[in-house]
Amino acid sequence: MSARKPIESWLSDMDGVLVHEGQPVPGAAEFIRRLEASGKRFLILTNNSIYTRRDLAARLAAVGLNVPAESIWTSAVATARFLQDQRPEGSAYVIGEAGLTTALHEVGYVLTDLDPDYVVLGETRTYSFSQITKAIRLIERGARFIATNPDPIGPSAEGSLPACGAVAAMITKATGVQPYFVGKPNPLMMRTALNVVGGHSESTAMIGDRMDTDIVAGVEAGLETILVLTGVTRKEEVERFPFRPSHVVPSIADVIEMIDGGPAS
Repeated sequence: MSARKPIESWLSDMDGVLVHEGQPVPGAAEFIRRLEASGKRFLILTNNSIYTRRDLAARLAAVGLNVPAESIWTSAVATARFLQDQRPEGSAYVIGEAGLTTALHEVGYVLTDLDPDYVVLGETRTYSFSQITKAIRLIERGARFIATNPDPIGPSAEGSLPACGAVAAMITKATGVQPYFVGKPNPLMMRTALNVVGGHSESTAMIGDRMDTDIVAGVEAGLETILVLTGVTRKEEVERFPFRPSHVVPSIADVIEMIDGGPAS
């Protein structure tokens, strides 16, 4: 690969990189401390739209990871910023939780089921059939269809749960209308994150545990990409993809030395 500029800005996925099954990955706390000490700009990215940034900061702090709320970038916030840019002070019918509704309120959106500009689908622990039915009817009447992320399933203590992508597929099947997905792997989420940190693609790295979301989004946005093997993708699976990360390392602990310009393990 051609030589890249030194990394000045860092983007990192959260689940599978910094935390795994609710517990911090070894090295994650030191990675955050080293980033803050270096003065380099960073954002923690997540497709999870359930929680607000403050909620996520508190949840991370509870397991020993001290990340400021303003250093967290969720698909809900990215969706709200996208809609603010597309149609300022618009209206939306929302299926989701506080992370999404708060983000939309903060950009001046009105949440309504009366002839909204958009139907916005996010994550929720309890998808309601009546809400899904309402969304279908509003889309049939002309509301534009937006979804925070394409993830088909999410984890729970009891096993997999249907997530945003699966419910979006149900609505698409009923209406024939495809949603616009804002979250990873849409490089839009990377571009908006880059704007927030004031970074440039040539000097920014993306750390993730999934080839099909984190890494492909980083590749398409022109970032240096680092795959860690503490989450979804296993090392033997990397060669199956038509794109490659810049680095493959065992865990976030192996990325720490790169903050100061050292080599990846």
